[in-house]
Amino acid sequence: MPLTPLDIHNKEFSISFRGYNIDEVNDFLNQIIRDFDALIRTNEELKERVSELEDRLKRFENLEETLSKSIIVAQEAAEEVKTNARKEAELIIREAEKNANHIIDEALSKSRKVQIEIEELKQRAQVYRNRFRTLLEAQLEMLKSHDWERLSDLDEED
Repeated sequence: MPLTPLDIHNKEFSISFRGYNIDEVNDFLNQIIRDFDALIRTNEELKERVSELEDRLKRFENLEETLSKSIIVAQEAAEEVKTNARKEAELIIREAEKNANHIIDEALSKSRKVQIEIEELKQRAQVYRNRFRTLLEAQLEMLKSHDWERLSDLDEED
C-alpha cells in the first residue's frame, strides 16, 4: 500500500540516546508531507488530464473513423455516378447511332425513289419529245401537201 501524507505525519520515531534532533526531524517530515502532498495533487491532476486527453483522443479517433468511412462512401458514390454516367452515355450514343442509321436509311430510300422518279421523268420527257416531233413532222407534212394549195385555189375563185 502506498505511503500517504497522513502516514508520514503520524509516523513517530523512538527516541534513543544521542538520536536525531526532534525539531529538525519534524521540520524535515513536515517538508516531506508538503512535497508529497503536492506530488499527489500533481499526480491526480495529471491523471485527470491524461483521462481528458484519452477521451479527446477517442473522440478524434471516432471522428477519423467516421471521416474515413464517409470518404469511402463518397468515393463509392462517385464511382457509381461515373459508372451510371458512362452507361447512360453509351446508351445515348447507341440510341443516336440507331437514329442516325434510321435517318441514313430513310435518306437513301428517298434518294433511290427520287432517282427512279427522275429516270421516269426523263423517259416520259423523251416519249413526249418523240411524240411532239412526230406530231410536228406530221403537221409539216400536211402543210407541204397539195391539199393546201387546193384550198388556196378555192379561195381565189370566190
